[in-house]
Amino acid sequence: MSSRRSRSRISDDQIADLVSKLQQLIPEIRNRRSDKVSASKVLQETCNYIRNLHREVDGLSERLSQLLESTDSDSAQAAIIRSLLM
Repeated sequence: MSSRRSRSRISDDQIADLVSKLQQLIPEIRNRRSDKVSASKVLQETCNYIRNLHREVDGLSERLSQLLESTDSDSAQAAIIRSLLM
């Protein structure tokens, strides 16, 4: 194994630390009473959380598009919404 490759290797302790930090960011896991959650469960819940966030963003984008379509393009409300998006 080259020295370059060995320097980029992450230790088991570093992985455990990263999983622990990730566990604190995911509401589904953070709110559980048990502190002991497997790394695979943390990663699985992280993927689910990210998928849910994507769905939420898609839904909000759709609602915003509908709002902009239904609003007169010259109105003050439309101008405010557009300025917030810029």
